[in-house]
Amino acid sequence: MRPLSAASGPTAPAAARRLVLRPSPPPLPGVPALSTAPAVHRLQLPVPTRVVVLVSGSGTLLASLLDATAEPGYPADVVAVGADRWDAGGLQRAQRAGLPAFAVALREHPDRAGWDCALTAAVAEHEPDLVVCAGFRKILGPAFLERFAGRAINTHPALLPSFPGAHAVADALAHGVRVSGATVHLVDSGTDTGPILAQQAVEVFPGDTADGLHERIKTVERRLLIDVVACLARCGATVTGRKVHFRDC
Repeated sequence: MRPLSAASGPTAPAAARRLVLRPSPPPLPGVPALSTAPAVHRLQLPVPTRVVVLVSGSGTLLASLLDATAEPGYPADVVAVGADRWDAGGLQRAQRAGLPAFAVALREHPDRAGWDCALTAAVAEHEPDLVVCAGFRKILGPAFLERFAGRAINTHPALLPSFPGAHAVADALAHGVRVSGATVHLVDSGTDTGPILAQQAVEVFPGDTADGLHERIKTVERRLLIDVVACLARCGATVTGRKVHFRDC
């Protein structure tokens, strides 16, 4: 990792197998039974919330969030912008806004684990309360998820859990859906599998192209991200298993 300067660019046979169900044995005396209750995580952020935004592309989501943070009373501030490539346009947006900008490129590290640790350290330098992946096209690794557990969110241009991954809009169109949309979710170790924070539907029109549909989804996605960051900052949230409840402000 190095800071971006103004000049930077970059068995048995199947027939014999049977499933035999037996009742669970009673617990041993003096040994408590294992709890099956879902884990509960409470997220409470300080105000103003310090946000580091991660991008891979032009940074249109970042631009909308920067506009929101400039409004009086918005409860969060973007304190730095990072990318996984030196030529990401979002880094130039950050510089024009006077924000620290950095890149941690995968090719500059011997393996993905090294990249994961370097990205974690680069983000941690800015002491964020919340990390926003806004068009960030890399899966965050175990070191990052441990350091920022429950404090990293991602936007996705589909109604998860349908159509995860990098080609969500095209996949939704190919499937013939009548409604798509945008999702903001907590980040976990999977691909777009974390608990859902908010969703909004977008109608699919006859004759829609992937580009046209994506532009309409982006409009919704930007507003959704701004609202979710504000709600997390002002109210906090409780995550029980996969269910998220925003606390009363």
